[in-house]
Amino acid sequence: MRDSLLQIPCKDYDVEIFEINCLETIEKSLKKFGNVKLVGKSFGVLTLKIDEYDFDFALARTEKKIGLGHNDFEVSTNAFLSYEEAALRRDFTINSIGYDFINDEFLDPFNGIKDLENKKLKHINDDTFIEDALRVYRVIQFASRFEFDVDEKTKELCEKMVLNDDLKHLAIERIYEEFKKLFLKSQKPSIGFKLLKDLGALRYFPELQALVNCKQDKEYHPEGDVWVHTLMTLDEMAKIIREKEIKDEYRILYLFYAELCHDLGKPFCTEEINGRITSHKHESLGIEPTKTFLARLTNEKKFVDLILPLVKNHLAPFQLYLADSSLKAVKRLSLKVNIEDLCLVCLADCLGRDIKDKEKCPKATSWLLEQAKELNIEKSALKPLVLGRDLIALGMKPSKQFKEVLDFALDLQIEENLEKNKIIKRVIKRYKK
Repeated sequence: MRDSLLQIPCKDYDVEIFEINCLETIEKSLKKFGNVKLVGKSFGVLTLKIDEYDFDFALARTEKKIGLGHNDFEVSTNAFLSYEEAALRRDFTINSIGYDFINDEFLDPFNGIKDLENKKLKHINDDTFIEDALRVYRVIQFASRFEFDVDEKTKELCEKMVLNDDLKHLAIERIYEEFKKLFLKSQKPSIGFKLLKDLGALRYFPELQALVNCKQDKEYHPEGDVWVHTLMTLDEMAKIIREKEIKDEYRILYLFYAELCHDLGKPFCTEEINGRITSHKHESLGIEPTKTFLARLTNEKKFVDLILPLVKNHLAPFQLYLADSSLKAVKRLSLKVNIEDLCLVCLADCLGRDIKDKEKCPKATSWLLEQAKELNIEKSALKPLVLGRDLIALGMKPSKQFKEVLDFALDLQIEENLEKNKIIKRVIKRYKK
């Protein structure tokens, strides 16, 4: 009901069923509409998908924390619970609003509708709220998505959970899902990350915490420290994604994480020299902290491997533009990173600061993107003309030398712009005795 009242399109529906205590009865009724799946008998939840719509059907129930893990809840279904009693297990008042289809009326035992109107995020019950430490991250992502103020008592409970170190028991997959919702559904992700800091939860992400009070040169970063700049870049990335109408959620997420991590190297190299603050080599120094940070959220190697080169090369568009580099440099850059993605990260980085001459920001990225498009390498790496099978066709046997030969062939392709047959002739001359 929350999204409906906020006039947000919704394709996921939660249906709570009262006065029935038998999943089999519900399942039998639902099967006529499509494939029904049992999510967990202990939780009493059935799922049904019809076209693009997802429905969760749950028996009325109560939950009680009995351990540290996210599955350590004692669940008791009870067909004769009141709606208010059943809603006590929910986190926020805005998530406890129901609708009674039989009596055609809203069910709002905790004044969630009023909190929606006042843009207030408020927990329901002190005792039940602190039973799941994930709710700290849920506060962060909901406040960011809806741009709501967090109730002071709710903040206090979150701070208490952080101080008690309750969040250390959370599975990284659950934390990742909350960050995912924050990034995909927020117009200003900075709201969530400011709250992450205010609640003290940055202690779980030392790589981010190190950005706070890490100074920057005022000429290039008048907005403040690296933390302030990073949050500004996240909001700029959100704008860029909307403007370019990027829909691929996986791509959106790795672009956001690349932006979040792009300056993680600065705390390792920032120093003041002759009155100026510099951070030389922070791009390459950012690789290790990016790895350790992402390991706190995901084990997916492919995802991490997409982010690392964006971090390492995030200054390259401006460096090549200012040097008026040749197409050779652009070709080599394509072998390291997706140039189109890199341009988006670089653009958000440039716009995410309080400089006056922001019109320079798209100049560098547009220049690089045009160069790459001319070579058809803006979305993928330059394709080598000579491959291993070509060397085998020459009678060469696979060996450790293959890499040296292929690198030599690729250098000729890039540096001298030679065609394949001419490259092979040079390979024969050099390596065939």
